[in-house]
Amino acid sequence: MATAPELDLTDREILRLIQRDATLSLAAIAAEVGLTPTPCWKRIRRMEKEGVIAGRVTLLDPARVGLPLSVFVALEIGDHSAGWIETFAQAVAAMPEVLECWRMGGDVDYLLRVAVEDMPAYDAFYRRLTAAVPGLRNVTSRFAMERVKGTTALPI
Repeated sequence: MATAPELDLTDREILRLIQRDATLSLAAIAAEVGLTPTPCWKRIRRMEKEGVIAGRVTLLDPARVGLPLSVFVALEIGDHSAGWIETFAQAVAAMPEVLECWRMGGDVDYLLRVAVEDMPAYDAFYRRLTAAVPGLRNVTSRFAMERVKGTTALPI
């Protein structure tokens, strides 16, 4: 596991600002944290190079783009070999419905977050998943009824 780079209070404030709104201008960020644009830009570039800032994206509303059904899929597997893990990783990477895939500790081996348009679309996804990934011992689907909280901002 990589060690975390040193982040001072100004770095953390910059990160809080750009997590909330990545479209802020450099001038606005600099003014908010009490720097001029050049040193502010250097801090941002350093944090990008160190991997603290992993990317910049636009967040979409799933329902407004036709993907209102969120499903959490818990997988229990029977094969923990390197070959199986590679096959699984490739299969999941090729499925655009899978937004996140986590290897878990405890009674579930993997947890997927899936976005689809409706139940028939989920059924088609489920059939592709179980056909592409041999050795699934148990697949449990949980359908989200309402998102109570959703954020991508880390509490720094």
